[in-house]
Amino acid sequence: MQMSTDSFLNLKTAQLRLIAAVADHGQLQLAAAELAMTQPAASRMLAEIEKTVRAPLFLRSPRGMVPTLIGKVLARRARAMLQEMRDMAREVEELREGRGGLVRVGAVTGPALGYLVPAIRQVKATSPEVEITVEVAPSVQLLRELAAGQLDFALARLLPEFDSKEFDLQPARDEIVALLVRRDHPLSRAPRVSLPELAQYEWVMQERGAPIRQAMEDAFGQDGRPLPRNIVNSSSLLLMIALLSQTNAIAPMAEEVAALVMEEPVGAGFAVLALDRQIRVAPYFLLSTRGRVLSPVANRLRALVQAELSGRA
Repeated sequence: MQMSTDSFLNLKTAQLRLIAAVADHGQLQLAAAELAMTQPAASRMLAEIEKTVRAPLFLRSPRGMVPTLIGKVLARRARAMLQEMRDMAREVEELREGRGGLVRVGAVTGPALGYLVPAIRQVKATSPEVEITVEVAPSVQLLRELAAGQLDFALARLLPEFDSKEFDLQPARDEIVALLVRRDHPLSRAPRVSLPELAQYEWVMQERGAPIRQAMEDAFGQDGRPLPRNIVNSSSLLLMIALLSQTNAIAPMAEEVAALVMEEPVGAGFAVLALDRQIRVAPYFLLSTRGRVLSPVANRLRALVQAELSGRA
């Protein structure tokens, strides 16, 4: 007699559990006890299953209940389906509680190191299965991706070409510029240096229009001076490190980035010049797209970033 696929689709979760339990124990009584059923109730349910699939699933023998070929297939499939359902329930619960799922976040370099990394470490310490993608890029790229729905939130500067009404904004802080050099640079041990003293050296800095580059232009401009003429333009931290390690070049960068390069465990043999003034970059914000509902895990990471920002304000 031909069996319809619909017969198998009509099987209930409790029936799948019974099939797997009988196959595992080989005894109806033990299977019923595992499922907190009486043996007569389990016997009736098994009869209903066999009627539904139109085939015997188990043969009774002196050794107990032995699965038929169809019984073996159903038991194997039942175990797999029950495991999938357990995994589904666990995953939904993790998503509901913010312990699982996906989150994609963006940040400019300084905040990424100073505030996002500690927040990510806290999430991963308790929820290692959470998948986190971090985009470290200039603000213009981050704002485009945020507006396109490709990021859950971002630490970035709000630029004039973007409408602030599109975003929920929380003020974060500004960045302080550090001037990084190799440890044995001629000025690395000077108690104080001024910008005019640095004009003669080679510089490596981000391209025109970048916030730190603009901050340096403003600082030199306040002294009535243009930027030094000997500049290598690059936003690559690796290239900056390579040039600094081999020359007397100077690289302006966020304090958090300089600290990462200088301190253990990286300890790359660099120093920060003791400038006679503090150079600050325009403030950045904690941004998310207005009206977008974040997932529990994205909300959790965002709250941890907020806590990091508040703790170091």
